[in-house]
Order: sequence, then C-alpha cells, then structure tokens
Amino acid sequence: MRQTTSMKLDPVVKQEAQEIFATLGLTLGEAVNLFLNQVRLRRGIPFDIEIPNEKSQHIFQEIRDNQNVDDFSMDELKRG
Repeated sequence: MRQTTSMKLDPVVKQEAQEIFATLGLTLGEAVNLFLNQVRLRRGIPFDIEIPNEKSQHIFQEIRDNQNVDDFSMDELKRG
C-alpha cells in the first residue's frame, strides 16, 4: 500500500532530478522510495556528508566571492 506525502522542493533541482530519473526509467516517487530504502537498510544516509575542513571552506568562500578563480580546462583537471 502506498501513501501520499507532501514535500517542499526546489523546483529547479526537482526538474533536473526528474530528467535524470527519467533516463534511468524511474519516477520521482520511485527514486525517493529507493533513497528511503537505502536509508533504512544502511541505518543512515547512503552517502558521505562531511563538513569541509577550514582550508576548503576558505577556498569555497573565495569562489563565491569570485576571488582567485582562473579558467581551466578538463585536461588540466585530469592532470591534477
């Protein structure tokens, strides 16, 4: 038996996620049920959630402030 649930979602995130789920042959409801089942099976969030270290937080803030940001190519990223 299924139960209807109401959630407040970011409309852009919801739309983009639904497009990805559609390519996987899933509805939003099926994807949410998959997530909830993984939470139940793992007894926690099924992916890592971490607070960035101080250096990473500083870098993220610089990016938000558009400081020390240079263009780069995917090849540069792959080279490390």
